[in-house]
Amino acid sequence: MHWEPEQIRQEQHPALATPGGRAATPVRTLLPKAETRVTVVGNNGNITIPHLASKVTVAQAFAGRKVVILGLARQGLALARFFAGVGANVVISDLASPEKLHAEIVSLGDLPIELVLGSHPLSLLNECALLCLSGGVPPQNPFVQAALSQNIPLSNDSLLTFQMAQTLRLGPLIGVTGSSGKTTTTTLIGKILEAQGLTPHVGGNIGAPLIDRLQTVEPHEPLVLELSSFQLELFDPTIAWGPMERLGPDIATITNLTPNHLDRHPNMAAYAEAKLNLLCQMGAGSTLVVNLDDPVTSRLAPPLKNIKRRKLPGDWKLEDMLAETRAALEEQGVQIVPVSRQAELEQGAWLAGNMLMINGQPICTRDEVQLRGDHNISNLLTACAVAYAAGAETAAMSATARDFHGVAHRLEVIGGTGNVTWINDSIATSPERAIAAIRSFDPAKQTIILLAGGKDKNLPWDTFASEAVGRVNFLIGFGQSGPMIVRTVQERARFLQQKAPNCAVVQRLDEAVELAARVAGPNSVILLSPGGTSFDAYQDFEERGEHFRQLVRRTIQQREVSETRVGSNAD
Repeated sequence: MHWEPEQIRQEQHPALATPGGRAATPVRTLLPKAETRVTVVGNNGNITIPHLASKVTVAQAFAGRKVVILGLARQGLALARFFAGVGANVVISDLASPEKLHAEIVSLGDLPIELVLGSHPLSLLNECALLCLSGGVPPQNPFVQAALSQNIPLSNDSLLTFQMAQTLRLGPLIGVTGSSGKTTTTTLIGKILEAQGLTPHVGGNIGAPLIDRLQTVEPHEPLVLELSSFQLELFDPTIAWGPMERLGPDIATITNLTPNHLDRHPNMAAYAEAKLNLLCQMGAGSTLVVNLDDPVTSRLAPPLKNIKRRKLPGDWKLEDMLAETRAALEEQGVQIVPVSRQAELEQGAWLAGNMLMINGQPICTRDEVQLRGDHNISNLLTACAVAYAAGAETAAMSATARDFHGVAHRLEVIGGTGNVTWINDSIATSPERAIAAIRSFDPAKQTIILLAGGKDKNLPWDTFASEAVGRVNFLIGFGQSGPMIVRTVQERARFLQQKAPNCAVVQRLDEAVELAARVAGPNSVILLSPGGTSFDAYQDFEERGEHFRQLVRRTIQQREVSETRVGSNAD
């Protein structure tokens, strides 16, 4: 793989004058050389990436101009550092108080940034050249709508990363989205590429954003971004700033599409449309890895004789949208690489009996895979197909499959005592994810105690309820949606004329842990797989998962102390 290095120049652009008519202050910017395109050679042939030399860079466009950022979390902080670095006049606004944002404010150091906390006054839009949104701020927000009414363009860290990667000719650029499994898949891609001897940069919706770290990226180093529907909403040329044509990515995958975030998106079609934004600007020679086992994503690939497509619910209204997307991908010259856990294929990645395969080559046996659950076999196959397109070989894939034990808060074993195992799956913020977790354990071999709750996203719970009736022995509902989840499971049991699991409802996670510890017998699995978001009590799923870790470790420690005392008394 060969990339021409960037060139550093100093430019002054009178056309990009500040609102007062004064030309923007000269800034040191990264500008590409004059060549028009670059070719990367990988396992799937040449990936040709156009360079739009006529487009100004972000630094040129916003030096000396006002950029407003909504939200002072990870994405907002990264955007602040980036725009301060290119000489913009940065204003960050957050609804939280300075006390709650103390750590974030400290992390900004002495950057020349204005903070407006506690509200989003409309006066922020005065002389605003760009409005950047953190993931938690929807475009439907009244403040954002006011900006659009004034023709102020929108952006976010991921869109700017795509645009900067194109301008600086970084990459290959890899984009991963989906309703579930995208974090594990993204992490696996990074691990496989590392095992291949490459230096991938992993970020986006996972870990730290990349936008303020692009200066550390060398030519030919892969950029691997996990992308949420919230981020992809802004990959829309009607509202977003900057060049969008053939924006990429060079390699993409949508792990699956099931109902999610319907508390933000008005319906399944709007949610799917945001996800499909990832594919709209893929160029000729780029690669899309398609999961044939998912009834939605399978429609992005040409029909195969041995793959029977399941019917989609009519109220989703996705058939026309998916057909149009598939036709556009064909017209764009995007190469489709299929993946299936359920059917054997002639190309792509698949499970043949007990063997994981890619393009006819064995990767490893299923028994060698360290990750738990069928869904993680699908994630691994997808990651292998993506990494293969980026240049990885089967040896790197097999080594990763044998060594990788999972991502924090995703079916993470916290510990155990007295033949009781505690599992942290705080990432399960939808019923679909909780279903995958429940299916990862054999109810015939273990007693399953499930902790479910959090904040509901207006999602269907019927399938979850059926799985809980058939597999869960004790269900503990907690948080805002806890009572609803327990009630839904009990109603489902009556409908199915089956025995419902033992059920209880508590208010807080610590109460759920305490109760689970009391009712757990030998050979029990206590599984936190909430099915709801954390926002009823926590900042994010990671904070909830960390609190669960602390509660479990304290519980285990108390039990060990108690057992030690009993043993001492017996002596």
